[in-house]
Amino acid sequence: MTARAADIKKGRKFEQVLQGARDVFMRDGFEGASVDEIARAAGVSKATLYSYFPDKRLLFSEVARVECNRQASEALAVIDINAPVEAALHSAADRLVRFFLSDFGQQVYRIGIAESYRFPDLGARFYASGPALLRERLGSVLKVYVARGDLVIDDLDVATSQFGDLCKGDMFVRRLCGVCEGVQEADIARAVDAVVTMFLARYRG
Repeated sequence: MTARAADIKKGRKFEQVLQGARDVFMRDGFEGASVDEIARAAGVSKATLYSYFPDKRLLFSEVARVECNRQASEALAVIDINAPVEAALHSAADRLVRFFLSDFGQQVYRIGIAESYRFPDLGARFYASGPALLRERLGSVLKVYVARGDLVIDDLDVATSQFGDLCKGDMFVRRLCGVCEGVQEADIARAVDAVVTMFLARYRG
């Protein structure tokens, strides 16, 4: 069955199902997450779960979409567009670096990439709720500074994608590969400073 947004039916226990699914996907991955276990974790019957999400791919993509939207909204809330461009970029980079290094950020990326080969529709929804959402939300911030002349950016899509890739950096890859035992605050601060310095070196007005 194709995972489509139109297939989602909301009801009284919708959020309950999403939370249970989130917990199981984060713990067991996509393939290891059984519908029985998701229903058990959500405290609902399988019939109730299927009434909301007839397809496990649709359920995972909705978990990713909701969480990524929440993270993006919280990030925008802490970015002060009246602040100097360095401060705004620093806030954005700090939120992104922490998200990419978080357990959720790591696991949703692993699942989204791993399953997109078998299920292109899931990959498309993952991309829309992740990289495409980042371009849209970050682009709205960068536009303000471009209009002020603080940044000179001809292609916002390219610039926002570059910013996101800089925020991943080597720590993100090392965590994915399981060769990064723990991340210290000093490591995050160093990475964030490097992102802002590099981005401004290219785009400062």
